[in-house]
Amino acid sequence: MCRSIFLLLTALLVGALGAACTLPTDSDGQAMTCTDTLGCVEVAADEPVTVVAMHVLSGPVSFFGQDSTGGIEIAIDDYGDLLGHEINLIFEDSQCNAEGGQTAAQKAAANAAVVGVLGTSCSSAATAALPIISEAGLSMISSANTSPTLTEADPAKGGVWQPGYYRTAHNDLFQGRLAGEFAYNQLGARTAATIHDGSPYADSLQQVMADVFTELGGRITYQGAVNVGDTEMLPILTEIATDPPDVLFYPIFQPEVNFVTAQIQDVAGLEDTILMSADAAFSSDIMANTGESILGLYLTSPLVVGDKYEELLAKWDAKYGGLPPSAFHGHSYDATMMLLQTIESVAQDDGSGNLLIGKQAIRDALSAISGFSGITGNLSCSDTGDCATGEALGVYQINDMEAWPPEIVLPE
Repeated sequence: MCRSIFLLLTALLVGALGAACTLPTDSDGQAMTCTDTLGCVEVAADEPVTVVAMHVLSGPVSFFGQDSTGGIEIAIDDYGDLLGHEINLIFEDSQCNAEGGQTAAQKAAANAAVVGVLGTSCSSAATAALPIISEAGLSMISSANTSPTLTEADPAKGGVWQPGYYRTAHNDLFQGRLAGEFAYNQLGARTAATIHDGSPYADSLQQVMADVFTELGGRITYQGAVNVGDTEMLPILTEIATDPPDVLFYPIFQPEVNFVTAQIQDVAGLEDTILMSADAAFSSDIMANTGESILGLYLTSPLVVGDKYEELLAKWDAKYGGLPPSAFHGHSYDATMMLLQTIESVAQDDGSGNLLIGKQAIRDALSAISGFSGITGNLSCSDTGDCATGEALGVYQINDMEAWPPEIVLPE
């Protein structure tokens, strides 16, 4: 039976396609027929329902994958079986780059048992994975992709969206605005510089921040990039120091963010520049990896509160010990629940445990989600897969080398 009002609503919405969470289609046990325009995944009575998680599992930002994986596993624990079937979770390392995303997507698409995909961690991996996942007729829900390009349908605006993509993570149009407004209104900055690393995530985020900061009356003194793998940051920092900004916004990943933060201390003219990064650097090991030069750094990042979230943290501590290493575990929990509930709501069941799950039916049900009550807030999916509103965002400041998470400074 359907588990909630959400399941009943989505079943009604996709019923016209002949794929809904209903009673057995034939009381005599005759074979079910797939009428789905993208085809169906068949799950025999003795087989599990297979989902692929494509997150970064290796390298310097593997904490993102650990963070999201924990949210997925706890959600599956809470969900239990799906129409009497165990949930088989397959992990693919999408890394945090285009090559990893492409490889992980190819493996997922080649597996005929896969019903849905969770991931990726990084927007660069998603950009490469999306065409493959979409062509295979699958649906992918990311808990951590934030680049505006992923849900922008117009290629002339840099959009790479394709059908089958959804996310419970915020769009960086929200985070970039938060960073720009915080720098101008709360920090009193009137000049700003930005650094990105060429990734869709960092480049888009710094540009939104710069645009908002300029709209408010500020002046951008410099916009430039470092390469992934760079360790020597003095050249770009020296260039920035020719017109010292009030604030430097550098939404880049470790270890590059560590090098910028440590080496700026040695650049004349930038002694009073306020440092601000973002969720790519939001990791419990950033203090140890940077040193005391990290003190005072501001971070825009997800901020989730409430009883549901406290329950998730308690489950995390019981299952893994301690606190999650980054900020997207709540979004990952919500993405997993959305996918599993959607699969259950559209699956045909022959009464003997054999399932037929329509791929287009999954997309239609996900696209119809409105008012989904998640840990990260109420989620409603747009035509291009943006399901989050940006309400679960805040600004932190690192003021203690031993404290995690850092102090919340906005909202106050």
